[in-house]
Order: sequence, then C-alpha cells, then structure tokens
Amino acid sequence: LVNLGTPDSPSTGDVRKYLKEFLLDRRVIDYPWLARNILVRGIIAPFRAGKSAKLYKELWTEDGSPLKYYGEVLAAGVQEELGEEYMVELAMRYQSPSIKSSLKKLIEAEVTEIIVMPLFPQYASATTGSVHDEVMRLLRKEESIPNVRFINSYYDYEPMIEIFAENARQFDLNGYDHILFSYHGLPSRQLRKADRCNHCKQSDDCCQTISIKNQFCYSAQCHATTKALVTNLGLTEDQYTTCFQSRLGPEEWAKPYTSDVIEEQAEKGAKRLLVFSPAFVADCLETIVEISTEYQEEFEELGGEHVDLVPSLNANPKWIKAVADLIVMNDVSIRETNPVKV
Repeated sequence: LVNLGTPDSPSTGDVRKYLKEFLLDRRVIDYPWLARNILVRGIIAPFRAGKSAKLYKELWTEDGSPLKYYGEVLAAGVQEELGEEYMVELAMRYQSPSIKSSLKKLIEAEVTEIIVMPLFPQYASATTGSVHDEVMRLLRKEESIPNVRFINSYYDYEPMIEIFAENARQFDLNGYDHILFSYHGLPSRQLRKADRCNHCKQSDDCCQTISIKNQFCYSAQCHATTKALVTNLGLTEDQYTTCFQSRLGPEEWAKPYTSDVIEEQAEKGAKRLLVFSPAFVADCLETIVEISTEYQEEFEELGGEHVDLVPSLNANPKWIKAVADLIVMNDVSIRETNPVKV
C-alpha cells in the first residue's frame, strides 16, 4: 500500500527534506533536470519550507502525521482481513517508510507475487505513475523478480463511493447552499501530455465522460468519481461543482479552481458550503488545513459562514475491508483457483 508521503516531523529541516524529494521527482515537476533543480533547490525548498512547516505543525497530532497514522492503521487492518497468506506493507513514495525498504521486506520474505496499490483513487502520472515508476526502477535491480501487478485506479469503486456517501450523510445535505467536490489540482500541461488520442480540450465537456480515449485522464476520472457520488446521494446538477485545489505557480491548472468556486458562491449569497475531497483516502494537509482552515477563512472574508469538510475514508473498518477485497480481486493466483466476480 503506497501513499504520497509526509515529513518525518513538522520541523523546518524535515519539511525541507520532504519537499526536495517530492518536488525533484520528474513526474511531479516535469521541467528539464537543470530547471527543476534550480527551481526546487534554489527557490521552493529554501523559501517555502518554513511556511509549510507552520502548516504541518497545525496538522500534527499526538500520533504524528494523520496521513501516516491512518496508513499504518489501514495496513494493519488489511493484514488482518487477508490473513497469513498475505504480507501487507505500507510505503510512502517520499520519505519513510520508503518503497525501497518495503519491497526489500517482501522480497526477503520470498513472496510469490507483489500487488502494488497506490492509495490514490484517480490515476495521475505525478502520483500513481510515479509510484509505478519507482517500483519498476527498484525491482529491475533484482535478479529474481516475482510476479508484479499494479492497481492503476479505482475512481468509481462502489464500496469506496458508498463509504464517502455514508460520511456525507452525517450532514444535512439540503442544509447547504452548494456542495463542492474538490480534487487535488494538476497543471493543464500535464493533462495534455497524458493525452495519446488528441482528445484533451477538444470540447468543453471532454472530461465529463470516460471513454477509451481518456481512460487515463486524471480530470475525467475525477469527474467520474463525482458522478458516482452524486448518483449515490441523489444530488441534482445545480447542487454541486467539481473543482480543483492546491494550485502552485502562475501556469494554468485543471479548472475550475476551488478558490474561484468559493468566491462565486459567496457572490451569489451562499452561507454554507459542504466540501468533499475524494482524491484523498486519508485526511491530510490538503483537507484538514487547506479546506477546513484556509478555505473557511477565505469564505468568511467573502461574507460566507461555514465550510464543512466531509471526512475522508481514514481508518473506517469498511474501507479496510474494501481495500482487502480490491487486493483479492487483483490477485492472479487467487483468481485462477477461486474466481472472483469483478
């Protein structure tokens, strides 16, 4: 099980170390090597680390980083669900526990198959693609490589959708002026780079439907997740907007921006907003701080009152079982001897 990662502590030094490893990944900032290193080592890491460290201090709990804590609980729960025939390891794409250390444990245990499940429901080169890339880079150094299976995405996986919907039903959905499905942003340039079929931006609604042409499009998969959720919850089109947060730098990112949608809703007189963040299976900096704190403050300044966050999947026992079931569905040896309906 692989998630993005987190600093080892909220200290400026550890945050700077994390930012360097994260942002120097060619799939995250896809500039040429020299430009990427100048930008990250010379500008972002030195000047952003202190500010980011303050945000991580707001996020940190007695259990440490929520992202890592929930990942550990998830891994332990999935291990219990799957039993001794499986060996479950948690890894982070950046920092610890590393993919390298977790793969080493699996190989030393002489497993017959490795199933890699990135904890990102929607595929993007900068997240799932980077995890797959790193796993392949490390395994190619091994003389004996077990069978390897990658889980690409599960953006409309019904058990996951149902848990998000259950979390939302804790709120009075009709008591909100608007509902936002806010996904982590991605530069538009990267969306276009991933397009092999000249489909991207060819129409205003190119992301609204998944097809063979855009099956790996991050934006299209985000819209598909929203569609599954609104269908489950029975929302009407005028009740919600799919949008994208966490934009960095001056270039264009996937639109509409969450901050712009919040401003538009405030201008319409909205006082209460409910926000989903279905790109994250565990609450983290982007949900707890960016949505619950920063967007709340922005909304208040614009005349709004409440921005409520639908909790993520975190350590929900149903999520643990859903992950275990998804792994079994992707296990070749299990399917061959005991077929699973998918």
